[in-house]
Amino acid sequence: MKPAPFTYHDPTTADEAVALLATHEDAKILAGGQSLMPMLNMRFVVPDHVVDLNRIDGIAGVRDTGDSIEIGAMTRQRDLMRDGVIAAKAPIIPAALHWVGHFQTRNRGTIGGSLCHLDPAAELPCLMALYDAELTVQGPDGARKVSFAEWPLAYMLPSIGPDELLTSVSVPHWGGNTGHGFVEFSRRHGDFAIVAAGALLTVEGGKITRAAISIGGADVRPIRLTDAETALVGAAPDAAENKGAFKAAAEIARGIEAMSDAYVSSAYRQRLAATLVERALSAAAKNLNGSA
Repeated sequence: MKPAPFTYHDPTTADEAVALLATHEDAKILAGGQSLMPMLNMRFVVPDHVVDLNRIDGIAGVRDTGDSIEIGAMTRQRDLMRDGVIAAKAPIIPAALHWVGHFQTRNRGTIGGSLCHLDPAAELPCLMALYDAELTVQGPDGARKVSFAEWPLAYMLPSIGPDELLTSVSVPHWGGNTGHGFVEFSRRHGDFAIVAAGALLTVEGGKITRAAISIGGADVRPIRLTDAETALVGAAPDAAENKGAFKAAAEIARGIEAMSDAYVSSAYRQRLAATLVERALSAAAKNLNGSA
């Protein structure tokens, strides 16, 4: 199939893009196009206007601010996988992006496009939940900050207005002796995850001092296991010595609310979440020689 007719716009500044969105009611933003183009072709979406962001300068790239990593919304997934700052400060991001589609998908797909499309099984929303990332959104009244916890409103519905544009994402440094683990299960490589799990562990003096666990694909938005994170503080990081703490976290994951679909039941996703959380924590415990 082919898209229904629409008017194409290619602004060169973020202000111009915002003005177009404010002027035209039925407009869609084109970033990497890996989700929008198939939806246009199959006429799942039929906009009157398409606003292409690919000519806008200043909303792509990675910068280390000292306390966080600032990522432009138009940064390609492949660039995130190759970036030295990301590799040094947030290595779980390139590790997880290996699960995203195929190299053609990653060459075009952007971080901002993924976060705005907000597929519950996508890897980048799961990672941004893990890091408590902060998003910068620009609209007619200027820029505003949105914590990722407040970003997903409902199924594939982000906290962004029709006249607003996501411009950047801030990922805080964890630093110290931090390990990371990311695992997912899908029907075949390149498919969206049935369930994915990410974990960060910081260790000082042989004990876990900070933990973060997120689950993607199980519900309409990424899930943070805050109870499990709190329980892990003070435990030994070695899975061989401390299987009990990791298994307890897995049992908390088993109790999450999970959705059913045409392929698997909610109970299957709950069991899978328990298994993958334990594996992600074990992987994080083995990656404690750098920072994440």
